[in-house]
Parts: sequence; C-alpha cells; structure tokens
Amino acid sequence: MNPLYQATVPAFVKHLKALDAILAKAEEWANVQGISEEELLNTRLAPDMFPFAKQVQVACDNAKGAAGRLSSTEIPSHADEEKTLSELRARIQKTLEYIQSIPESAYAGAADTKATFPYFPGKYMTGEGYAREYAVPNFFFHTTTAYGILRMKGMPIGKADFMGGLPLLDI
Repeated sequence: MNPLYQATVPAFVKHLKALDAILAKAEEWANVQGISEEELLNTRLAPDMFPFAKQVQVACDNAKGAAGRLSSTEIPSHADEEKTLSELRARIQKTLEYIQSIPESAYAGAADTKATFPYFPGKYMTGEGYAREYAVPNFFFHTTTAYGILRMKGMPIGKADFMGGLPLLDI
C-alpha cells in the first residue's frame, strides 16, 4: 500500500461524498425555508472569506490537485461557474470520478514528487510535505467552512453529516 495514497484519496472520497450528501439536504432545506440558492451560494462566514460556492469549488480543487500532483497525472480543469447546488454537486461527482480513476500504483514515488504551484513561484514542496502540510489541511479547511456556512444559515445538520460515517466494527 502506498502511504500517501492512503493518507489522501480515501479521506477525500469519504468527505466529498459527505459534502455531496449535505448539499442534497441543502437543496431541499433551502426550498422549504424559502432561501434562494443564490443567497446560499454567496454566503460567507466573514467578509474576507470565500463564499459557500467557492468553498466547495476549492475543496474539489484541493482533492483533484493532490491526486494529480501525487500521481503525476494531468489535473482536469473545472471552470468556477457553478450557480446552483445541483451544479456544485455535479462538480463533486466529476472530482470523485477523477480521483477514483487513478490507481494506487500511480502514487509510486509520490513522497519525492516536486509539487509546484503558480502562486508560489520558484518554490516547491515534496509530495510528502505537500500532502501533509497543504493538501489535506486545506481540503478540510474548505469542507469545514462550507459546513459552517450552512450551520450559520440555520440548516439542521450535525457532525455526523460532516463525518459521513465511521468505520466502526463489532467487538
């Protein structure tokens, strides 16, 4: 088993599925509450933070970016044009399809891969440092913030929704 694959992809898949389930609940809840999707997608926790839609987009971008960089696979580009919860859910599905299409064997050598970014010119991170210090924490920052925005709006979801289940076993 590849440790960087195991530390990233299963968590991304689980939590993107949980985020998708939350968005499905949000579609129904917003309709019942009379909250427009436009209002919901543009809600922010603070003026200098991304709105809800961007939080979901960036969470997806982190998952696909990590999968692509760590497996040396071309990262698909998704335009940030989602205007509805349904479109955000479709983006989550595209992200899941991509990250699940890359076999674990493609992550051979991932720890020593040089991860580069246009916003850190002249710098790189090793694959291990990138996964541990940037990709995973950033992914969870944006999924948590999306969850927090929905809670702030009054949506009745809890930690169990965010967690998406636990791998509990019988004693």
